[in-house]
Amino acid sequence: MIRVVFNQKGGVGKTSITCNLAASLAYIGKKVLVIDLDSQCNSSQYLLGDAYIDCKRTVADFFESTVKLNIFGNSLREAVQKTKYENLWLIPSSSNLADLQTKLESKYKIFKLKQALTELIDARAYDEVLIDTPPALNFYSMSSLISADRVLIPFDCDAFSAHAILQVMDTVEEVAADHQPNLKVEGIIINHFQAQAKLPREAIDSLLAKDFPILTPYLSSSILMKESHGKNKPLVFMKPNHKLSQEFLDLAKKLVHTGKSKKTRAGSVKNLNL
Repeated sequence: MIRVVFNQKGGVGKTSITCNLAASLAYIGKKVLVIDLDSQCNSSQYLLGDAYIDCKRTVADFFESTVKLNIFGNSLREAVQKTKYENLWLIPSSSNLADLQTKLESKYKIFKLKQALTELIDARAYDEVLIDTPPALNFYSMSSLISADRVLIPFDCDAFSAHAILQVMDTVEEVAADHQPNLKVEGIIINHFQAQAKLPREAIDSLLAKDFPILTPYLSSSILMKESHGKNKPLVFMKPNHKLSQEFLDLAKKLVHTGKSKKTRAGSVKNLNL
């Protein structure tokens, strides 16, 4: 399953959710690949730590190869980095993505990531792929949406985030209609949740009233997340028994179960059509 974590609003915990969900999926035995498409490179630094400095290939090299075919063989494989965590790999980002964007747009390379990612998954047999995106609707976020099966939307319980969710929903619907008919919003991930606070509960209730797909469990607000960032160590590998770590693990298990159910139903329909 290829999932993109996307919200056009910044500061909603996109990177934290991507990396900790990926780590949780790896922790329960899934072979997981994270692709960092944000030129700020936060996921890359979070999962690789100091080793990020030594990366010789990044996703920017792949995109540049689609313009200059002799540079990189047009393959994502050489950019894949093994993290120090079992079952977890990463394709790191680069600040060079910002400079490449105009060139990629002018040459209409929007489908190259999907083609290369399909080949990579076939070759390496990843169970789960998560893509971290920039907080904007640009070439890289569109490339990831076209490549994905499902979209996860981080929500940090404020009015601006609620408006951003509507924008994401519209974008996903448009991409599905024009390029990727199987693309769907899998759910909204509630982040920075404070059970005793009134405003977060009201914000969530307003989404539920609109029948938006809200995933559970909600992710609690915790200072441990900042400590995790500082140590470049995902929560489940830092303190697996912590409440927030367990929430990520529970959410990861539910996503795996949902993915299996969809594959089973798809297989049943296919068999009936034989």
